[in-house]
Amino acid sequence: QQQKQTKINKQAYDFSCLNGYMQRQFPKMSFSEVDDRMKRLAEKVMASALKEENTKDLMSMFTVPEDCPIGLHQAKEHELLKEIAEEHSAESIKRKKSFKMMRSQSISLQAPGMADWAMSVISPIVPPEKHTDNIPEFQRMTISGDHCAGITVEDYEQAATSLLKALFIREKYSRLAYHRFPRITAKFLRSANNETWNEEDEIIPDILPYVTDGQDPYSMEDIPQNLGYILKMKDGIIHVYDDEEAVTQEKPHGLPYPDMETFTIDMTHVLAMIGDGPTKTYCHKRLNFLMSKFHLHEMLNEMAELKELKSVPHRDFYNVRKVDTHIHAAACMNQKHLLKFIQDTCNAEADRVVMEKNGKKLTLRQVFENLHMDPYDLTVDSLDVHAGRQTFHRFDKFNSKYNPVGASELREIYLKTDNYIHGEYFARLIKEVAQNLEESKYQYAEPRLSIYGRAPDEWDCLSKWFIQQKVYSPNLRWIIQVPRIYDIFRSKKIIPNFAKMLENIFLPLFEATVNPQKHKEMHVFLKYVTGFDSVDDESKHSDHMFTYKSPKPEEWTLDENPPYSYYLFHMYANIMVLNNLRKERGLNTFQLRPHCGEAGSITHLVSAFLSADNISHGLNLKKSPVLQYLYYLGQVPIAMSPLSNNSLFLEYSKSPLREFLHKGLCVSLSTDDPMQFHYTKEALMEEYAIAAQLWKLSTCDVCEIARNSVLQSGLSHQEKKHFLGDNYLEDGPEGNDIRRTNVAQIRMAFRHETHCNELSLLMDAVKRECTAGHAE
Repeated sequence: QQQKQTKINKQAYDFSCLNGYMQRQFPKMSFSEVDDRMKRLAEKVMASALKEENTKDLMSMFTVPEDCPIGLHQAKEHELLKEIAEEHSAESIKRKKSFKMMRSQSISLQAPGMADWAMSVISPIVPPEKHTDNIPEFQRMTISGDHCAGITVEDYEQAATSLLKALFIREKYSRLAYHRFPRITAKFLRSANNETWNEEDEIIPDILPYVTDGQDPYSMEDIPQNLGYILKMKDGIIHVYDDEEAVTQEKPHGLPYPDMETFTIDMTHVLAMIGDGPTKTYCHKRLNFLMSKFHLHEMLNEMAELKELKSVPHRDFYNVRKVDTHIHAAACMNQKHLLKFIQDTCNAEADRVVMEKNGKKLTLRQVFENLHMDPYDLTVDSLDVHAGRQTFHRFDKFNSKYNPVGASELREIYLKTDNYIHGEYFARLIKEVAQNLEESKYQYAEPRLSIYGRAPDEWDCLSKWFIQQKVYSPNLRWIIQVPRIYDIFRSKKIIPNFAKMLENIFLPLFEATVNPQKHKEMHVFLKYVTGFDSVDDESKHSDHMFTYKSPKPEEWTLDENPPYSYYLFHMYANIMVLNNLRKERGLNTFQLRPHCGEAGSITHLVSAFLSADNISHGLNLKKSPVLQYLYYLGQVPIAMSPLSNNSLFLEYSKSPLREFLHKGLCVSLSTDDPMQFHYTKEALMEEYAIAAQLWKLSTCDVCEIARNSVLQSGLSHQEKKHFLGDNYLEDGPEGNDIRRTNVAQIRMAFRHETHCNELSLLMDAVKRECTAGHAE
């Protein structure tokens, strides 16, 4: 009993440490504090990923039963024996009764009135004065009896405690980096800690609203003054010092500076959960329940939802706001658009000098003559930028599709910002795409531009291109993508170590934040940048296991590429420090929005769960019930691109998007690369149309996806209020203005009540454990 009480107290201590409300310092830990069992489980998952072994038994037994029938049978038999043993245990009977008493306080077992039942679910975290009378009436499902059926009480407690701790960890990293964290989950976490959630404690990213009519988006007036801070890189992270004396005394400015050891400890906890049998079983059962519950809801309430939508004036699927949350600028146009642009420029500007090669200046006409081509004879087939069967699982062939007619010269002329003509053609192409979006009025995009980290002047060049070519559009928000190609730069002796690459990427950002007067163009450009992306082929294998013993970036002089998690931690760490510095100055902040889970190891999704605001792709969540359930509980946004995946990694019919949507994960649709994957002028509408037709999605389904895209986008708080409703930060139907989103209030209430129910199951387990410990 004394050992159990110590365990409970330690768990509560862990939660309170992870909470750290309003604390702007990074709480550090030592690996010596980590439980040995957790270390072993985490090492097992990491080792299996490193050796590229068959990890299905470890991570996805429940998703592919046909591949491992013996293992599945043994697991079920083991669980059955545990349940039978528990039935004869007086202690277990007592604990089950305790659980039933607790659940009866929040969920009635007597089939009460609909609105009463809804309020009983959310009442533990919503104060009485906040209760409203506009909870929609619809057919709800209640489940009576033992909610622990199929899993032992001990396993339930263990799973709930681990899941809650993982959510506390994500909240810690989200708050420190000014990333979003769902309000409803935060309320339950406060309740688990016997604390009260306050609206003042909520953190949302600082993003500047679009420029209103009459304002100059490139204005360099009212630029903040120089702070005079000194910047030094230490262990791959930029440190800020007030003056030279602070540098000498090693006293950095009061900002949170993360360390790699603490990050790997937190990763270890989540990795251990993936390999933990009871947690896998619990998450698998809850995910199956979520899917079945939605199917029942759809069967019972589909017509009621449709009736709601028909009563909304003016609004339908076509005129709700949609954001293309994942699109690359170099492929933001379709192939026909690019072909027409190439032919038009050749007709109008054939004698213009467009590049310099081997000391010789070449006109556009000469470039095509050297390629032995006539622009007039080009077709979309000969342009050869569209992905197809030959690119499936061949990322190298896919990358070559960025070269029109296979010629790198045309890519440099038309799809680059830093070329002989200062990226003019590329800018004109993007502005034509932006004009189409502005004419459609209801579509927005977040194109990615590249910063490679090979030289420190890349930021200045990109900023000058943006301002000189006047690329600003109210329908575009910009994201900076950082390709994971350190190994290429190192092999060519461009950089001496990984720290130099990080310095080239992040030091100019800090300099422009500390002294905007010296970097005026960059200061203006950064107003319209909302986040950072980490891109490259995730299926590329790394022989290095990311641990707290991994070399520091200054020591990483190897020719091989660092692993994905190593990249992500150092990007997150620098963005976190930068965001806190920019917040002090009243400047906009940035989000980390990496490509993740498209292929490769499951550990990518673990590191992103800690560090990312949202992710792109997320296909590999299908392999891990634990991670998938965590992404649901934390409502981590996922930008999915099934047409892109269909040409690269996963057939369209096997895409988990519909499954994720039905379960309640926060998914949106995006195009990725219209030049490679789409045929029409409106690539995003093409993406929605194919998904709706193939999966028979309802109007409410596609409008829910569109609403998710606005929520997870880099649009400002003011724009989201305008597009979604003034109270969009509220939970459930209170946060939905059906006149703007065209999402039925019934659907919003169902999502909210289901999410509350899942969170309350975890909270009840932890509270019961603490109560039982005190009683003993």
